[in-house]
Amino acid sequence: MTEEERNNLVGYRLKRADETLIEAKDLIGMSHWHGAANRLYYACYYAASALLLKNQIVTQSHRGVFNQLGLHFVSKGIISNELGKLIKQIFSLRQSGDYGDWLVFTEQDVAPLLEPAQKFIQEMERLINLNRQYQ
Repeated sequence: MTEEERNNLVGYRLKRADETLIEAKDLIGMSHWHGAANRLYYACYYAASALLLKNQIVTQSHRGVFNQLGLHFVSKGIISNELGKLIKQIFSLRQSGDYGDWLVFTEQDVAPLLEPAQKFIQEMERLINLNRQYQ
């Protein structure tokens, strides 16, 4: 992949993160808690994967994104532990909602995650826009 192609894909993933966050907000507004949890996770995932791609860090799975984010950014203090834990928390919520039976999410489960997810995405964008390599 050329640098131009990589930068285009990074931009696309950030756009997807922003669009997916809007979807999450809409679903929260309609009290669709399972869908909102799913969209919050994917918004964060797209942003995290964009940061990793910008730094030429390859992952093969969703867990790989968390692991590489932790290894290259959280453990080095570039990203706070709080934000590092957030994506894992949202992933766990999304997994439970998508694959668990009999689980009913409520406003209290999902709505408090909106603001931290926004901060997570903003931080990924900020690090990307610094245009530095972190590995």
